[in-house]
Amino acid sequence: GTYFVSQRSLDAENQALRRKLVDQAVAAQGNASVRAENERLRALLDVKGGYGPGAAAVEVLYSGRDPFSQKLFVSKGAAGNVKPGAAVIDELGVVGQVTRVYASLAEVTLLTDKDHAVPIKVERSGVRSVLFGSGAGSLPQLRFMAPNADIQVGDLLVTSGIDGTYPAGLAVARVASLERDTGQVFARIA
Repeated sequence: GTYFVSQRSLDAENQALRRKLVDQAVAAQGNASVRAENERLRALLDVKGGYGPGAAAVEVLYSGRDPFSQKLFVSKGAAGNVKPGAAVIDELGVVGQVTRVYASLAEVTLLTDKDHAVPIKVERSGVRSVLFGSGAGSLPQLRFMAPNADIQVGDLLVTSGIDGTYPAGLAVARVASLERDTGQVFARIA
């Protein structure tokens, strides 16, 4: 009789442990996403800490309604000491530039906007140029570059610092495509 009682209690304990394992598996799966979010937030805090007391962390509220411009609206404005012309960066590099400031929010023009340009330097070779936005759905382009310029697909483009808006050395983009023999005077670089 004690054998069967022991057997039943072991079965009940096994079932309880299986339920507990399933409950912990759900929590463990959520742990990976929380860990990734924490790493992203730490990277953002490192970005803010690297640019002194003038830097402000903001939240993106919404994107602009105009389909022909690339604009975002962020959660701080004049009350949060956000200034027009200020650089907007994230943990990966340059995002855009503040173009309008209101009392409690600001408008940011993104790098991809067709009217935006950023002076850059190719990190590998030191070649300087200007990266121009191309509008929605298109990659920014390096215009007016000679076909023999020392640029390769995969090169990292960083801010040159020459304009005074963006600090030198911030990541801007990577060269995704390069057409040197287009029958044109300039190469096509995106």
